[in-house]
Amino acid sequence: MTENEASPRWQRRADERPQELLDAALAVFVERGFAAARLDEVARRAGVSKGTVYLYFSGKEDLLKALVESAIVPELENVEALARAHAGSSRELLIAMVGAMWRSIALSPLSGIPKLMLAEAGNFPEPARYFLEAVIQRHWAALRRVLEEGMERGEFRRLPSDLAVRIFIAPMMMAVFWKHSFMPLEATPLDMERYFAVALDMTLAGIAAHPSERNGT
Repeated sequence: MTENEASPRWQRRADERPQELLDAALAVFVERGFAAARLDEVARRAGVSKGTVYLYFSGKEDLLKALVESAIVPELENVEALARAHAGSSRELLIAMVGAMWRSIALSPLSGIPKLMLAEAGNFPEPARYFLEAVIQRHWAALRRVLEEGMERGEFRRLPSDLAVRIFIAPMMMAVFWKHSFMPLEATPLDMERYFAVALDMTLAGIAAHPSERNGT
C-alpha cells in the first residue's frame, strides 16, 4: 500500500471538505427533514468525523445557510447577469430567466431546499428568513423588474407587479414541492419538462397584453 492509499481521503483532498460536507448535508436534510437530521449522519455520509464538521460549520443552521449561499445564490446571480445582458423583448427575457432557474434548481437535487424551507420555516425562522431575503425576494425583484418593463412596453397587461410575480412563479414552486412529496407515490411520475412547458404557456398567456393595451388605447 502506498502512502497516498494509506492516507484518509480528507488528507488527500482537504480543500474539498466544505463542499463534500454541503453535498452530504443536502442529501441528509432532504431525506430526513431539517429537524430530524443529525450532524453525525452528515459527517458519516461525508466520510468524516462529527468533529470535522465543526471545523467548517457551527451547526445545522450554518450548514443550511451555507448550502443556500453556495448553491442557489450563484444561480440567482447568473439570472441577474442574463437580465443585464438581454437586448430582446421582455417576454423573451422572462422565459429565459424562469427557464434558467427551473433547470438549475427544479431539475436538480437543489430542488429539495425550497421544499425543506417551506416545511421547516416555523420551527427554524432564522434560516427561513435568510432564504426569504437572499433567494425568494431577490428572485421576485429580478422578475418584477422584467414584468414592469414589459407593462411599460405594452407587452404585458397592467397588473399589480408585486402580486403578479408571486402568481407567475407559483406553478413552478408547486412542481418543486410535488417532486419531493407526492411524486414518488404516483404510478406515473410527473413529467417535469412537460409540466414546465404547459405552466409557462398558461402564465404567459395570463399576463399578455390585450390588443387594446398593445395599441395604447
